[in-house]
Amino acid sequence: MTLAELMAQGCQMLQSSAVALGQGTLEMADEAAWLILWRLGLPLDTDPQLHGESLSAAQIESCLALLRQRIDQRQPSAYLTREAWLQGVDFYVDERSIVPRSLIAEVLALQSIDHFMPETPRRILDLCTGNGSLAVLAAMAYPDALIEGSDISTDALAVARINGERHGLSHRIEWRAVAGLAPPLGQYDLILCNPPYVNEHSMQQLPPEFLAEPRLALAGGHDGMDFVRPLLAGAHRHLSPHGVLVLEIGHERDHFDAAFPWLSPIGLSTSAGDDQVLLLDQQQLKQAPC
Repeated sequence: MTLAELMAQGCQMLQSSAVALGQGTLEMADEAAWLILWRLGLPLDTDPQLHGESLSAAQIESCLALLRQRIDQRQPSAYLTREAWLQGVDFYVDERSIVPRSLIAEVLALQSIDHFMPETPRRILDLCTGNGSLAVLAAMAYPDALIEGSDISTDALAVARINGERHGLSHRIEWRAVAGLAPPLGQYDLILCNPPYVNEHSMQQLPPEFLAEPRLALAGGHDGMDFVRPLLAGAHRHLSPHGVLVLEIGHERDHFDAAFPWLSPIGLSTSAGDDQVLLLDQQQLKQAPC
């Protein structure tokens, strides 16, 4: 059996079992390729059509065993491989933190935030940092900035520290175990936040793969805005006069607008549309009703 044939069989196995995607891949073929290439120790950009030699029986069985594990346990592939990729950057991940997939990574890569800041940010906070992926990407995007990554979960921060060290950025990123915008955080030119925002009804509909992630990183209460309310109430005090907040809300835009009708955020363009990552500046947040 060749690599291409094994990938086709793996794709069929995953399709037949109806595993859930969205934690690194969006296509069954990509999910199968990820697991098989990782198991074989091959680069993820390997072209199976150019890998013509037959695989050994041991290699085939090892890959099939991993695919069966994915199907039977309904764990995200990232938890099985202990690795995930975001904007081409590799991150360590395990069950202590959510699988990195934030759309904020796209706006960092596109530098679309820069148009709304008069100066390059010098101090950046990644709030709800999880495994630290956005803090790492922010450090790469703004090499002169000091970065802080905060999270209420000390388990997640342990994973974040691994990623800071993995990319040689431990000297530029400070990790804090903090609930929300609790003091003594100070002021920032840029706050990034991918908070728990999944509403209660949606939480009840999540497939097992997503329920395998820490609930603390996902569940946002009845309308998904439990974390966002105190965040927006106090964010202006933690932003510099020209600072901005970049907030991911996923599919909760209707709930966001209902909860904060006085706000007119700017929707940042991402692969998922223009209403899942929002930008708010310090002046607008300062005018929010008490």
